[in-house]
Amino acid sequence: MSWEREIEHLREREALAEKMGGEEKLARQHGQGKLDARERLKRLLDPDSFREIGKIAGKGSYDEHGDLAEFSPSNFIFGRGRIDGRPVVASADDFTVRGGAADAALHRKFVQCEKMAHTMGLPLIRMIDGTGGGGSVKTLEDTGYTYVPVTPSWEDIIKNLETVPVVALALGPTAGMGAARTVASHYSIMVKGLSQLFAAGPVVAAQIGDELSKEELGGSEIHARNGVVDEEVASEDEAFAYARAFLSYLPSSVGKFAARTAPHDPVDRRDEKLLSIVPREDKQVYSMRAVMASVFDKGSVFEMGRRWGRAAITAFARLDGWPVAVLASDPTYLGGSWEALTSQKVKRFVETAEQFKLPVVHLVDNPGFMVGLEAERTGTIRYGVEAMNAVYKATVPWASVIVRRAYGIAGSAMSNGERFQYRFAWPSGDWGSLPIAGGLEAAYKSEIAAADDPAAKLEEIKARLNAVTSPFRTAEKFNVEDIIDPRDTRPLLCEYANLAWAKLGAA
Repeated sequence: MSWEREIEHLREREALAEKMGGEEKLARQHGQGKLDARERLKRLLDPDSFREIGKIAGKGSYDEHGDLAEFSPSNFIFGRGRIDGRPVVASADDFTVRGGAADAALHRKFVQCEKMAHTMGLPLIRMIDGTGGGGSVKTLEDTGYTYVPVTPSWEDIIKNLETVPVVALALGPTAGMGAARTVASHYSIMVKGLSQLFAAGPVVAAQIGDELSKEELGGSEIHARNGVVDEEVASEDEAFAYARAFLSYLPSSVGKFAARTAPHDPVDRRDEKLLSIVPREDKQVYSMRAVMASVFDKGSVFEMGRRWGRAAITAFARLDGWPVAVLASDPTYLGGSWEALTSQKVKRFVETAEQFKLPVVHLVDNPGFMVGLEAERTGTIRYGVEAMNAVYKATVPWASVIVRRAYGIAGSAMSNGERFQYRFAWPSGDWGSLPIAGGLEAAYKSEIAAADDPAAKLEEIKARLNAVTSPFRTAEKFNVEDIIDPRDTRPLLCEYANLAWAKLGAA
């Protein structure tokens, strides 16, 4: 006697699971411009690499003979797959079954997915489309009671944040627990016009007088600019591509090394435009992203969080194939001054680099913390000091390149000043406790006022101080280690990357 009949039943149940919420619900999902959960997994992962776990889990009803009459699958699909050949844990909410609500997901599936990631040391990708919470108000009639709020499995979510790379893709309306699962990640993405994220949706918000659409309340236009999510993309396929790119720079888990790619860009490449890219006029701006494109391996810069905390650029890149975390000033936004959001962004990024042991390269042009009423109102100094603390607590290899300005407390956060300084300065370097222009007239007020020609006296004082502030004077005192030809930046940083990864034990 064989078990062929049971295998037939298994295949029947698997076929029912493949139908998800049924043709009508799938048509509605596709009609909204959204992929279904199974298609998302297919497009995210390497071809034919997905091995689903718990496929036939769901809710069945049976006839008088005990045979399966109806079946509604769980709306949470997960399993093992591969991205660029590397194993990962991937999950997708199925909005076609009860709108992705957790009471249709079978809680243990969700728990096992989260546990699988940190137990097996595998990156986790969550594709979130629904509430993911405790069900609707109607659920109360089924249960017959209310419950004291608790967030089960949150310890597993925390454990994953501590041990493996976690990526969250918001691919539809995500409220409550769905929103929390999105934010509880190292890298999060929303799709413009398709994704919305909120603590509670428009119907609930209307109870306090906020009559807004889903997009007005929690669209990517809001959350990609306030730091709730890291990235806003134009399509689901672009979200999948960004998720794969992000993971390519990180190890599979804490304690392992990120992978080096085959070097393709000459270590000794020197870009002539770096010699003149920084203007002599201190109020003129330039493109730090152009500097990054010249310095790092061609095509390797992967920026995150471009739309928020914009005075700092945070990115991964490669040097001679080795992955590095890149922190860089953006002089085109607030002159590169750190305000509250920028400081929060810096802190989070530095902590991620430290957690996954990526060497840091810091390209510095920081005139200090932002000043003024708005800066005080938003708590810039508190968040700025927290960012500085993250820099000083970092133990990974760290190299700084002072491209132009480094002033005040924020300027001192270019690196931990108590450690060995692997640091280079360009001839355009300009540093101090505060910019001369900001204190000159106050410091020399009486001398200028007493002069026959105050304007001429001011220019005379400026000329004297400009000579004193030459970066070469600083180098004479060994207060800065090396002034370099900007064209030598790439070769020197490639040397640093090889030394840094040897120190970490990977080279």
